[in-house]
Amino acid sequence: MSKHHPPKLADADLSEKLGKKVYFDKLIDLQAKLARIQQAFLFHGTKGVIVFEGWDAAGKGGTIRRISQALDPRSFKVWPIGAPRNYYLNRHYLLRFWERLPPEGAISAFDRSWYGRVLVERIEKFTPEKRWRAGYREINDFERMLVDDGTRIVKLFFHISQDEQMARFTERLRNPLKRWKLTYEDFRNRERWDEAGIAVDEMLARTSTAIAPWHVIPANNKKSARITAMQAIVDAFSKDIDLNPQHLDKRTLDAACKALDVDQSLIDSLRARTE
Repeated sequence: MSKHHPPKLADADLSEKLGKKVYFDKLIDLQAKLARIQQAFLFHGTKGVIVFEGWDAAGKGGTIRRISQALDPRSFKVWPIGAPRNYYLNRHYLLRFWERLPPEGAISAFDRSWYGRVLVERIEKFTPEKRWRAGYREINDFERMLVDDGTRIVKLFFHISQDEQMARFTERLRNPLKRWKLTYEDFRNRERWDEAGIAVDEMLARTSTAIAPWHVIPANNKKSARITAMQAIVDAFSKDIDLNPQHLDKRTLDAACKALDVDQSLIDSLRARTE
């Protein structure tokens, strides 16, 4: 087995671009694959977790929307993670994430995640250094338990340049439909860009493991970022799993034969696959 090499922010090629036609062709294909993955997860009882981290305005939300378009919301849940309320402040930081993990057959996406422990809590000094440093080990143990329990994990960090971030802030200010996304904290966070970059690279180095690797998504181009992120999800979730439509059981086929006005040849062909 080859040794796992954690990614670094500096390794991301922020010049990557994708044309409109290629983008939509790939998007349609990946959304179709995600739909097949979801039905396979439901049949096999497989669980999936997607972690979205990244700079403010890096495109996490747009990618989540394209994924959501492909999936049935009954077994796909998006959890937007903000500052914990008092109930969770008095308890272990992983508790609120344990409570939001997917049941068998389902997929959960975390828009921000337990990595706040070693990012925002570290940078803002919300947590003593001894505790956030322990977070690397605790998070690795947490993810190992999830994987051992049959959960597949995909971790994505959306990386953009400071200039691109400022351009997107400007766009949000000018566009009334996007203005709600712009906050004082966005500008405040920029003042600690270098410090945050150090924290991100240490996070990648300490928590990108063979069973739950990090993917740094070059996100200066939104179309390219969405496709790269969705491909990483499809690759991880489809590995070693049968994505073909699942067979109906005999009782369901018997009921369908009696109740539905369909050719008997269709029922017979489906029954042959079941048997």
